[in-house]
Amino acid sequence: MPFENLTILGVLSHIVDIFLVWYVIYKLIMFIRGTKAVQLLTGIFVIILVWILSGVLNLNTLNMLMETVMTWGFLAIIIIFQPELRRALEQLGRGKFFARSGIHEEEEQKQRLDAIINAVNYMAKRRIGALISIEKETGMGDYIETGIPLHSKLTHELLINIFIPNTPLHDGAVIIQKTQIAAAACYLPLSESPFISKELGTRHRAALGISEVTDCLTIVVSEETGGISVTKNGELLRDLSLEQLQTVLEKELTDDNKAKQSSSSIWKRREKTKNG
Repeated sequence: MPFENLTILGVLSHIVDIFLVWYVIYKLIMFIRGTKAVQLLTGIFVIILVWILSGVLNLNTLNMLMETVMTWGFLAIIIIFQPELRRALEQLGRGKFFARSGIHEEEEQKQRLDAIINAVNYMAKRRIGALISIEKETGMGDYIETGIPLHSKLTHELLINIFIPNTPLHDGAVIIQKTQIAAAACYLPLSESPFISKELGTRHRAALGISEVTDCLTIVVSEETGGISVTKNGELLRDLSLEQLQTVLEKELTDDNKAKQSSSSIWKRREKTKNG
């Protein structure tokens, strides 16, 4: 259709059409992100690329083979992606497929908080020492490289199992990136501040040290007392209750304004106690 024959309604129709196609593709990408479908799609793109190149380079035998693959490819895709397609149709029926991606992010944040809180609660009650650093804006790649890479889904069961005494990974820090445990048994820099209490051990000094050079949030569970501490920006909060820890985590890792106000009051009370 020539551009001069387009009406305002026609232009709007084309814009809406392009936007809807873009939105569906975006939702499909977000839907399969982090699943095995990503690797399968990569393989499909490789096959398509080989098919195109074989035609350009006149590789007749390979081109015929690729055409056969492409002919039956649609059926193969349905079979290969059957679990993902079923899940997509179920979510479409429940009205979740076109829900805002922010809802998915909120669910991930809640799962991360629940995993950390449940693990810390279990370890604090049993006086299992732990050191957990949660990456924020500043990358922690240098410190991840000092440990054992895991890149595992964050669960409280895995966190607890890592810190069980006398296991290979219990000595050192766990570093969390988003919803993954990036590495365990990591070495963190010790704080050299002369104002640190002598009763604090290596874990607390490491937690303060990493908070002095990055913006990460670090949780310490004391092996001697089971006390819970949190460090950020070179500051230390000691002997937190589980409710206080949850408030701090919600403030630092989510956009909950109410939690931000509660957490700020906790840090301010800490400052008054230190200065007093």
